[in-house]
Amino acid sequence: MLAFSLVSTVEPRPPSKKVLEVRAAIAPPSDVKKSRRIFVNRNLRMDEIELVGFDMDYTLAIYDQPRLERLSIEATLRKLVEQRGYDRAILGLEYDPAFATRGLVVDRRCGNILKMDRYGHVGRTFHGRRALSREERRELYQTVRIRASQARFACIDTLFALPEATMYATLVDFLDRRGKLNYNQLWQDIRESIDEAHRDETLKRIITADLGAYVERDPDLALTLHKLRSAGKRLFLLTNSLWSYTNAVLSFLLDGVLEAYASWRSFFDVIVVGSRKPDFFSGKEPFLEIDDQGAPHGKAGSLQRGRLYQGGNIGDFERLAGSSGDRVLYIGDHIFGDMLRSKKSTTWRTAMVIQELEHEIGLHERLAPRVARLEAVERRLPILESEVTQQQTQLRSLQKLRDTPEVEAARRTARELLEDLRDQLRETTDEQAKLEAELQAAFNPYWGAIFREGAENSRFGEQVEDYACVYTSRVSNFLAYSPTQYFRSPRDHMPHELG
Repeated sequence: MLAFSLVSTVEPRPPSKKVLEVRAAIAPPSDVKKSRRIFVNRNLRMDEIELVGFDMDYTLAIYDQPRLERLSIEATLRKLVEQRGYDRAILGLEYDPAFATRGLVVDRRCGNILKMDRYGHVGRTFHGRRALSREERRELYQTVRIRASQARFACIDTLFALPEATMYATLVDFLDRRGKLNYNQLWQDIRESIDEAHRDETLKRIITADLGAYVERDPDLALTLHKLRSAGKRLFLLTNSLWSYTNAVLSFLLDGVLEAYASWRSFFDVIVVGSRKPDFFSGKEPFLEIDDQGAPHGKAGSLQRGRLYQGGNIGDFERLAGSSGDRVLYIGDHIFGDMLRSKKSTTWRTAMVIQELEHEIGLHERLAPRVARLEAVERRLPILESEVTQQQTQLRSLQKLRDTPEVEAARRTARELLEDLRDQLRETTDEQAKLEAELQAAFNPYWGAIFREGAENSRFGEQVEDYACVYTSRVSNFLAYSPTQYFRSPRDHMPHELG
């Protein structure tokens, strides 16, 4: 009879070098602090990416947001006064830069700014700077289906757009007191004025004259681009900014950082400025070759390293660049212009840069005990509600019985227990409301965290989840990861699958 031992006496072989390399490529670096990590919505194998593209503004170039907002507000207000006849008193109003966050929606018909959850349910809403009551919100937005894509609404999807919402709320307050106000016209005037400030170089002249005051120089950016190039990936720049501004900003960020690169242009195999996203992903505009002064020299028949291009479209880009579909990773900051449109027009993989992420993660970590307490309270609430319901049912059953001393005693006990449970439920509900209000105010006193609205993901959070394969706070976060990293998304669960 043969005897088999369940304990192996064979010494296990150590993993091969290849296995170790694969493990290193799959496992996230353990020493990267959370605010600098890359978060995964859907699996992304970097070893299959041939071409990595970058937007510039708020992607390669991270701005000092409060300072840039003040500059944008000042330039826009001057245009409203000087070109559209607004009262000079608006120049002296207080515009709170903390008011606006990404993901808000402007109701141009009613003069309101609102925040939606992932299902389109309207939560917090302000008319000017006055918060609307639950009843006002219900009357306006909960009796009909609200879609942010409707013409009456405008979406605040980019950091560049935050000053528009701040000015709109402040001016609605100010002008409402002066009589009947055309809210849609006010929005149009603000929108057109800020566009003019960008188009006529008002803002860019001030920024380029003092780039260090407005643009953050990231010491790891050049190393990140170099690491990707060294792994055999080709890099391209695809920005809506025109040549003169692009050249100024990227020269400030990348020139002279690494000896191997003569200038910032050496980092990129293809450079496209003035791309007109999101139309780039759906239009047929040809590529124009431009010179070092930004002057066009006719249509481009190829996309060559060392040359400069303007305009173009995705079809010609993929054909001329020699890579297409899921072999291309595009990194940008604009949920509509960079993420959504590219996803609807192609199978490019996407990475979204969300500058606010570092701040939000820092707050989550600092407030972790209160978040844990809130979650415990929220778990307790349905239990208490169920116990109240059961006790009410029991009391109703006792009420039907014939009166006897024993039954009356049982009724008194049941009433006392029901009252105690109701007290616990009220206290727990009050604590839940207080904790949630405190946590939301810590993120933003008006709107809370950008990724949440109440107990649900916000509309913005849902869009990030839907359209960005991965997201992170800055491009240089890729430096901590292998260029062949296998970014694995966590297993998703439906409610019935959770414990």
